[in-house]
Amino acid sequence: MASPVSSTRSAAQATYSAYKRQPIRWRLAGGSAALTLVILLGFAVIVGTLTTRAIYSDFNRQVASAADRLEAQLRYDFKQLDPNGNPQYTPNIDLDSYVSSTNAAVRVVYLNGQRFDGSRNAPSFGAPDASRKEVDGWRVETREAPLSRPGTAVYYTLAIQYARRMSDVRATANRVKVFLGLGVLGGAGLALLAGLATARRAMEPIAELTATAREVERTGDATVAIPRPEADDEVAELATTFEEMLQALEKERAETALTLERQREFVADASHELRTPLTSVLANLELLEETLTGEHKEAAASALRSSKRMRRLVADLLLLARQDAGRVPIQHRPVDLSEIVAAAAAELEPVAGDHEISITARPGAWIEGVQDELHRLVLNLMENALRHTDPGTAVEASVERQGDQIVLAVEDDGPGIAPELREKVFERFFRAHGDRSGSSGLGLAIVRAVAESHHGSVSLEPPLDGRGARFVVRFPASP
Repeated sequence: MASPVSSTRSAAQATYSAYKRQPIRWRLAGGSAALTLVILLGFAVIVGTLTTRAIYSDFNRQVASAADRLEAQLRYDFKQLDPNGNPQYTPNIDLDSYVSSTNAAVRVVYLNGQRFDGSRNAPSFGAPDASRKEVDGWRVETREAPLSRPGTAVYYTLAIQYARRMSDVRATANRVKVFLGLGVLGGAGLALLAGLATARRAMEPIAELTATAREVERTGDATVAIPRPEADDEVAELATTFEEMLQALEKERAETALTLERQREFVADASHELRTPLTSVLANLELLEETLTGEHKEAAASALRSSKRMRRLVADLLLLARQDAGRVPIQHRPVDLSEIVAAAAAELEPVAGDHEISITARPGAWIEGVQDELHRLVLNLMENALRHTDPGTAVEASVERQGDQIVLAVEDDGPGIAPELREKVFERFFRAHGDRSGSSGLGLAIVRAVAESHHGSVSLEPPLDGRGARFVVRFPASP
C-alpha cells in the first residue's frame, strides 16, 4: 500500500508534467493569473478581516449609543393607583414607533426579568445582565432606569433591554465577503486575459520564426528572409542563429548537390563508356566458347555469363544515372503496353523452368513512353516474381484500362513481402535478409525510376486472392 507521502509526491509530479505539456503562452498567463490570485487572496483576507471587524464594532457602537439615548429619553409618569393599590405609569415614548425605523426591539423589565413594558416585537431576553451581549441572535444592551413616584423616594428599579438582530450585520459582512471574492476571481480572470494577450504579443516573433521554418520545410528554400524583431533581445539572437544555420545548411546543400551531380555525371559517363569494351569482351568470349573445348570451354562459358551479368548491371546503372541526371535520350512515343508484356513473357518463357507464366493483356493499352525502358520494367517485375517464388508456382501479368489510366499488375504465388518492407523493396541495392537469389538489388529500383519517368507510379498492394505479392504500375493513358 502506497504511503500518503508517496501518493502526494506522485500527484505533484503528475501535475507538474501536465503543466509542462501546456503551451508557453498558457503557462505564462497561468503563472501571472496564479500570482495575481495569491496576491488578491491575501489582500482580500486582510481587507475582509479588518472590514468585518469594523462593521461589527460599528454595529455594537450603534446599539450601545441607541441604548444610551433611550435611557436618557425614556420616562414613565405616574398616573394613578389601580384597585389593588399598585401605581400605574404612562411612558413618554411610543416604543413601537421608536424601534420601527431601526428594526430593533425594546423590553423594559423588572430586575427579576418580569416584563414591565416594551415593543410588541420584543422577545424575552431573560433577566437583565449587563455582561450579556448576544441572546438568541439579538445584540442586547442593558441599561438601568429608576422608576419613582412623585414626592417619594425610589419606588422601583427597571432595566431597559435594547436589542437589534445580528442577522442585519452578518448580512452586511457576508456581502462584503462576496464582493471581495468576486473581486478576487475577477482580478484573476482579468490577469489571465491580460497575460494571454501579453504572452501572445511576446510570442509573435517566435510564431513568425515558426512560420518561416515551416515554409522552409515545405519549399526546401533556405534563402528565405528571416523576420527580425525590433528589440535586441533573446528572440533577436534566436533569429540571427536561425539565419546563420540556414545559410550554413544552404551552403552544405549546394556543395552536396554539386558533389552528387558530379557523381551522377561520372556514373552515367562511366556506364556509357563501359558498354563498348563490354560488348567487345562479350563478342570475344562468345567466339572463344564456340572454338574451345573441354575445361577451357567451360571457363569461357563462365566468363561469358559473368560478363553478361556485368553488362546487365552496367545497363541498369546507366538507366538509373540518366534518370538521376534528368537525361531523356529518347523521345516518348505511343506504345502498346500489352505488346510489351507479351514480348517480355515470351522472352522469359525459356528460362521460367517449372514456373507457369500467364498474361491477360488485350491489345490497345496505349501509353506515351520509351519501349526499351518499359520492356525493362516489365521484365524486371516478372523476373523478380520468378526469382523469389518456388518452382511450380504461377506468375500472372495483366494489363487493363481503368478510367484514364493503364494499369499493369504482376502477381505471384510466393511467400509474399513483409509489411515493413513494402517501401524498402524499391530502394537501390536492397535485398531482404537471407536473399540468395544473386540479384543486384536494382531491379525494383529501375521499375520505380522508369515508372516515374513515364509520369506513372508503382506500389506493392495487397494480393487479391491471398496470393504472394502483387506489384501494380499505373501509367496515364495515351490520348
